[in-house]
Amino acid sequence: MAIDFTLSAEHEAIRDRIRSFINEVVKPGEAKIDGTDGAEALEGKERLAVLLDMRKQAYKAGLWLPHMPEDVGGMGLGHVAMAMVQAEAAKSRYGPWVLNAQAPDEGNMHTLHHWATDEQKEKYLAPLLEGKAWSCFAMTEPEVAGSDPTLIQTSAYEDGDEWVINGHKWFISNAHRANFAILVARTEDNPDIPQAANSAFIVDLPSEGWTEVRQIETMHGSTGHSEILIEDLRVHKDRMLGGRGQGHLLGQYRLGPARLAHCMRWISQAETALDMMVDRSLNRFSHGSLLAEKQGIQWMIADSAMELYQGKLMVLHAASKIDAGEDFKAEVSMAKHFVANSLGRIIDRSIQVHGALGYSTDTPLAHMYQHARWARFADGADEVHQMRIAQRTIAAYTDEGTTKRATGNLPI
Repeated sequence: MAIDFTLSAEHEAIRDRIRSFINEVVKPGEAKIDGTDGAEALEGKERLAVLLDMRKQAYKAGLWLPHMPEDVGGMGLGHVAMAMVQAEAAKSRYGPWVLNAQAPDEGNMHTLHHWATDEQKEKYLAPLLEGKAWSCFAMTEPEVAGSDPTLIQTSAYEDGDEWVINGHKWFISNAHRANFAILVARTEDNPDIPQAANSAFIVDLPSEGWTEVRQIETMHGSTGHSEILIEDLRVHKDRMLGGRGQGHLLGQYRLGPARLAHCMRWISQAETALDMMVDRSLNRFSHGSLLAEKQGIQWMIADSAMELYQGKLMVLHAASKIDAGEDFKAEVSMAKHFVANSLGRIIDRSIQVHGALGYSTDTPLAHMYQHARWARFADGADEVHQMRIAQRTIAAYTDEGTTKRATGNLPI
């Protein structure tokens, strides 16, 4: 059995191209937008012009839609290859967006490509692929636990050729600017199993009956995570995505790879924090020596390096299982939990090594830390993943007398 963690020459070339593009195009563009290049920060049309120009350059460079198949204009990369793409792209805040591989549009593209009818693909998928539209995925509700979609209360009933939908959603990322939403609602009163109660609909935005109550202020500001009130929203039956009762299945199809894509970007952030931590320790002199020579600092560096190594291996293994068409739920769940927690710890240590500077906004660490806290409940709270991991481990032992299957089913 061959175990090879090297990239093919083709993928190595793609990674180098993306790394160069991020360093030479996106990071300078980000500095221009943020005003860290010595000029004033850009707003409005000037900011948008820089963003769109970077996207045009990505398209011309052949770095557009790395996650989508070639027959729809993408690069046709698998999940292992996407791990290195996302890790490079996320070194800049705008990197994934410039490549048109950003959440939630990335996951919605996969979902539409797999589930949509030809007419739905033409109307909704094509503009996403071209970078001419925004989308959102409306599932989470304030009244019930977001980690259990079987509890969804937003409901839909048939009325002639239309579905009438009523409900309440919140923390719907991108809803403020989206051109359409993929909305999950309960359509079946007495399903054979709880997971067959929901269906998904494509909703044009704006639409009568869809009201954005507010953009919810979070730890990192008001950035488009919206609360939505749905009152007698009418959606034509040809806007159902997938079949009746397939909303849960559709959501799980979307969320599995999406969780891993988040991990790929988080690894990039963790690596940036570790790089900053080491650089600071090599350049800060205190109490008779550099910080890098002090055992307490060395422990923080060592712990961070080990966690980052573990996280990279977990993501690569989970990605390889997806590419191979194998069951990947357990591995993605473990990777999501571990990487999300490691991200927070590594950034926290980097802040500690930087001292007051790290706590200030003079470095990106404070902003990174605010975003990192979200990782522990995005796409499933820590505790839910731990519960599922434990259940799979117990089931593996019960079925086979060993927990091997639940720990990656690796050859050791």
